[in-house]
Amino acid sequence: MSAAVAAVIVMYAAFLVVGWLAARRVREGTAADLIVAGRAMPLWVAALTMTATWVDGGYLLGTTEGVYKGSLQLGVQGGLCFGLSLILGGRFFARRMREARYTTLIDPLDERFGSRWAAVLFLPALAGELLWSAELLVALGATFGVLLDLPIGSAILLSAVVTTAYTMVGGMWSVAYTDVVQLGLVALGLAAALPYVLDGAGGFAQVWQAYVTARPDAASVVPPLTPSALWPAGAAFTWWDTSLMLVLGGIPWNSYFQRVLSCRSPREAASHSYLAGIMTIALTMPPLLMGLGAFAYPWSTASAARLAATPADAMPLLFAQAVPPAIGVLGLAAIVGAVTSSFSSSILSAGSMFSWNCLARLVWPDLSVPGMRRAIRGSILCFGALAFALAMRVQSVQALWFFTSDLVFVLLFPQLVAALFDPRANRTGSMAPFAGSAVLRLGGGEPLLGLPALLPYPQGFPFRTVAAMAGLVLLPVVARLTARRDPPRPLARESAHS
Repeated sequence: MSAAVAAVIVMYAAFLVVGWLAARRVREGTAADLIVAGRAMPLWVAALTMTATWVDGGYLLGTTEGVYKGSLQLGVQGGLCFGLSLILGGRFFARRMREARYTTLIDPLDERFGSRWAAVLFLPALAGELLWSAELLVALGATFGVLLDLPIGSAILLSAVVTTAYTMVGGMWSVAYTDVVQLGLVALGLAAALPYVLDGAGGFAQVWQAYVTARPDAASVVPPLTPSALWPAGAAFTWWDTSLMLVLGGIPWNSYFQRVLSCRSPREAASHSYLAGIMTIALTMPPLLMGLGAFAYPWSTASAARLAATPADAMPLLFAQAVPPAIGVLGLAAIVGAVTSSFSSSILSAGSMFSWNCLARLVWPDLSVPGMRRAIRGSILCFGALAFALAMRVQSVQALWFFTSDLVFVLLFPQLVAALFDPRANRTGSMAPFAGSAVLRLGGGEPLLGLPALLPYPQGFPFRTVAAMAGLVLLPVVARLTARRDPPRPLARESAHS
């Protein structure tokens, strides 16, 4: 057994130990203990677990890939936009959600629109979490294949089993404390590898000069205002459309609100979101520099051909060829830590919403505390297994996950805004914009699903943003037109203040 494989086994064993130790903080095993850590999570833990959740394998590999094959604008887009999303979430949503003492993202939708319609709104949230989980496993399996020459299936199975196990045992506490360890691995691995990568490519000055010389339009944070070879007409609008989707669409995720609702106070809920946003943006820099290094690195003919075919392998190949073996193991640890932290968060989030908002609210309203505990843990197990099966059957789900994130933005963001901020919103007002936004979005076509464009949008038209904004406008209008037939339901906090 190679030293690298042994190091991986030690890492996973450490995750299990940390998760088991953290599980001892689960006192009664209630839903609040497992889902939101008894609302007792310290600020520093909440900020680090939130950062670890957003800095996932796709974040690291995708940033490096985007810079290597495209531009700084493509590389920085995800990390910058998700960081801004956390900051906006802290400013407008975190305090309000924590003050209301909700348990999941779906709770305010349930209060405002009713449990049955909230169960429908839960579906895109669930799909996003599951596809994200599967995409993470695929990314990790590919990394193991590059660095350790292990079968992708074995790597995916090992990661899914270990992460699902400690998530089931301790819920949010286990996830949070293993996230802290895993985020430390990310920082350590990237910090150790980056100097070797840049030195092997000739130093930062030479790397930067080579990049801006070859791609003068690619060396800024935002696309140019005028069309160019890299940014033809309409491409810049698409970038801004996608960026707005990532910023606003990054808010209505239960993985985010689970940490918000775990904080000890509304003030700490907002503060943790600001801190995590800043750290998420800051951590964009190391994989971005890795992408620059990959662009200027003197690859062998075989490696260059591999990168031309699969640019997502840029970071794993750097760890395999541009750094000493021991540093390569730390780089692998960085990717493992990033993926497992996000995977555990995602399956916990999916299991929490399903057990709390569907089983307990619609199927078994009188479910006991032990029954609820079993439901949560059983849901985590099922969704972990489902993500593993999806990752094994569909070896590339990144585009599908991206499309689901798209739908989360289009379908859920208007609903969450209305539920929290419009006391006159009602179920009819929610249903009509939900359908209208879906039609506007799907009317733009989706190559992934084989859907042609049915609406005559101009090239580069920001139809994602238009679909979401249409929901934001239509929902209050329809709600007010139908208020007599369908009276609005107040949130508990509104009733308390009336």
